[in-house]
Amino acid sequence: MGQPTTDRRLLARKAAGQQFRSIRSATGKEAVLTIEHAIVRTKPKPWGSLDLRPWSQASTTDGPIGELWFERPGLAAPGTALLLKLLFTTEPLSIQVHPDDAFARSIGLANGKTEAWYILSAIAGAEVAVGLNYPRSAVELRTAITDGWIANIVHWHPVHQGDVIFIPAGTIHAIGAGIVLAEIQQHSDATFRLFDYGRRRELHIESAVAVATAGPREPQSLPERLSRARMVLTVNPHFVLEQIDLAPSSVWMLDAAKETWLLAIEGHAQLGATRLALGDAVFLEADHAEIAVGAEGLKALLAYPGPTVNLDALRERSAAEPGRVPHAPSSAPLAPTFPEHAALKQPETPNWQS
Repeated sequence: MGQPTTDRRLLARKAAGQQFRSIRSATGKEAVLTIEHAIVRTKPKPWGSLDLRPWSQASTTDGPIGELWFERPGLAAPGTALLLKLLFTTEPLSIQVHPDDAFARSIGLANGKTEAWYILSAIAGAEVAVGLNYPRSAVELRTAITDGWIANIVHWHPVHQGDVIFIPAGTIHAIGAGIVLAEIQQHSDATFRLFDYGRRRELHIESAVAVATAGPREPQSLPERLSRARMVLTVNPHFVLEQIDLAPSSVWMLDAAKETWLLAIEGHAQLGATRLALGDAVFLEADHAEIAVGAEGLKALLAYPGPTVNLDALRERSAAEPGRVPHAPSSAPLAPTFPEHAALKQPETPNWQS
């Protein structure tokens, strides 16, 4: 008789150094619970950086690194619906667009790509492009891509630390130089380039025209504060992205009913058996873990599949629980509070004579 599937999975994950627990349901089936310290895969890019500090100590001796991909450890780890990245830019990225699920599947891909960015740092004057400055026809868009004029009709916005930018599939966009950002996205690398600043990489003109919304971006919803510790940054059918701010020396329970990613962006903490510091990420699924926050507090990004906000994802341990003293609540109001620049401004009414 062959080894049971669950046993094989447990052995493979144990060999990969993953944390796991198993429980037996009322039907007698064994379920595997998951808490994993994510591994990091480096992605060389011509627009990347030779200095990834303080976010990573990864080597750049072979050339600039543009992206760090956080992945589950172990060759046997199942795939994920979401992909968490860090991006480092010293030059502008290509002007590009991603397909939606329907178009992606029509060309043999598993799904499209909707994404969101959280600006971790930005030099003075750093910008991103989101959408066009005013609507264009498909013919006008194709011409603008062909002759390179597309670089002059995307709408550029200044960005600052803490800004959140939502990029639905079909949105023409670009990231400028001097930015470090965290990105959460559908797990897809489907990208159609419209302009590449002379790098001589392939452009995808017909596919880009087919999937692009050739006009200004749709208004972006403002962040919504759920509690003193949680702010929902964006919600869409594909994922929810939150910012969590946990007070120094507080203790919390993180409940991940489904695939969940957590990225530390300030401070440090102990999550189960994993120490979290700046730039560390953890993957959880069908599991929960205690977060013991360090003396400097913890700010982190929390992402999981949408479209429903997990209201029970985070709770502070109460004094009634053995050995735990709750953190004194802040007097800060629960009303939404975010920087004036947190949502990018829409383009002004265009000058049709320009």
